[in-house]
Amino acid sequence: MSHPFKPWLALAMQTIPLNDLRRHNAGCNEEFITVASRVLDSGWYVLGENVASFEREFAAFCGVAHAAGVGNGTDALELALRALGVRAGDHVVTVANAGMYTASAVRSVGARPVFVDIDAESLCVDVDGLEGVIAAGPAAIVVTHLYGRLAEIERVVELASSHGIPVVEDCAQAHGASRGGRKAGSFGDIGCFSFYPTKNLGALGDGGAVVTSRDDLADRLRQLRQYGWTSKYVAQTPGGRNSRLDELQAAFLRVKLRHLDQWNAARRAIANRYADGITNARVSVPARMEADSVAHLYVVRTDDRDGLREHLRQAGVSSDVHYPVPDHRQPCMRDDFASVNLPNTEHACDHILTLPCFPEMTSEEVQSVVDACNSWQP
Repeated sequence: MSHPFKPWLALAMQTIPLNDLRRHNAGCNEEFITVASRVLDSGWYVLGENVASFEREFAAFCGVAHAAGVGNGTDALELALRALGVRAGDHVVTVANAGMYTASAVRSVGARPVFVDIDAESLCVDVDGLEGVIAAGPAAIVVTHLYGRLAEIERVVELASSHGIPVVEDCAQAHGASRGGRKAGSFGDIGCFSFYPTKNLGALGDGGAVVTSRDDLADRLRQLRQYGWTSKYVAQTPGGRNSRLDELQAAFLRVKLRHLDQWNAARRAIANRYADGITNARVSVPARMEADSVAHLYVVRTDDRDGLREHLRQAGVSSDVHYPVPDHRQPCMRDDFASVNLPNTEHACDHILTLPCFPEMTSEEVQSVVDACNSWQP
């Protein structure tokens, strides 16, 4: 007896990965080897010409005056808060559905996170919900551009500016996202980026950057990333630490930065194929994406996440959850935030599921993911 061909079954023995860094980096390998050799030959491995050049190039890419390379994205957030003068006991407003990275940075400076709920559709900060907490006079607001989608950052900046509150953009998932000719990191006082290998612009190790157009903040950030030095061995700025982007990673990032817009376009194309092709009523997909999203993660929602995950696994499709536990319910936080209720945040964390989305996915792989989602019949 013959059976109709099901493309999603054909790849069941060849699992489609959530991401594939070997494929992603393969096209740059020869350039990586060349620039790595130059770094080795230079004898200068930390805060040298490659870091300085990358900082200039990345600042220009983001449309800001300054970029300072640091050790990783969480350091970027912590140093940004310190540069803005956030101190122990201050309050910092943020969301609770972004993996605890911002909350960790806030607690590292001794401040207390104040969580606001998210918009049920975009999963980014609900700007209307900011009104109540801003009246209490927080020291800063951190806006996360989650999954590569720009939040309503213009409204946040306008609201915060009217109260004299600085805005930090968490751009760890939004390299290159743009709206109205402005890119992520250029709207607020400071933008923070991660170059973790899985990011849209990822290093071959760890790294991060802080961007700003304010000269005073740029000077302070460069001091804070290196012990608070104002000159060699003179630590004048309190709160400094050792958090520096190294020459090798800067050299790799300079190579990859030239390809970023092309990679982002490929991610959006995949995301829009999903948006058009996944028609299963039990799987809710994001709206089609424009320039204000770089599709870092493609996150759907369903009322039976475990069932869909198992179906995808059997079909050879990887998946993950970004992120299953909201910050205010984390074991290390929940006692301090037991009375906090964020209904949209909590609902999203229970229903989200991430599908494969990376620039090197083949057309056949994308179609197999679509077919697997559509064939799910719980």
